Amino acid sequence: MTPKRKWAIAGTAAIIAVFGWMLYGGLDKNVVFFLTPKELLAKGTKGYDVPVRLGGQVRPGSVKWNDQTLELRFALTDGSSEVAVHSKGTPPQMFRDGMGVVLEGRYGRDSVFDATSLMVKHSNEYRAPKAGEKPQEMYRTLIKGSGS
Repeated sequence: MTPKRKWAIAGTAAIIAVFGWMLYGGLDKNVVFFLTPKELLAKGTKGYDVPVRLGGQVRPGSVKWNDQTLELRFALTDGSSEVAVHSKGTPPQMFRDGMGVVLEGRYGRDSVFDATSLMVKHSNEYRAPKAGEKPQEMYRTLIKGSGS
């Protein structure tokens, strides 16, 4: 076997090893997972105080907004389980009962998910304006599609 071929094999092995480490070891510790309320609750004590991404729907009638403290509280459900959520700061303008949301934060031992980021599901129509079309015209279609 030539020295050139040995280096090629060693380099390929190193690349495969790094990729394997990232896939099975490195990424697992650095990725924020997307969980449903049922999946989060199934983790038990392993779900406490770990940064996670949580997705589901805002249970209708559960939203409580405090204007003075800028605190938002609601229940997030996946249809079979639900988690109480606490968020500080003004929610996105399109936030409302029954809509899909994705939260980033930590689930506490007090059984409340403390959200540091709240993202709402909105229109699934993403496109650049057509030639001659003004962005304001596109905004009207988004407002019509949001149920407002």
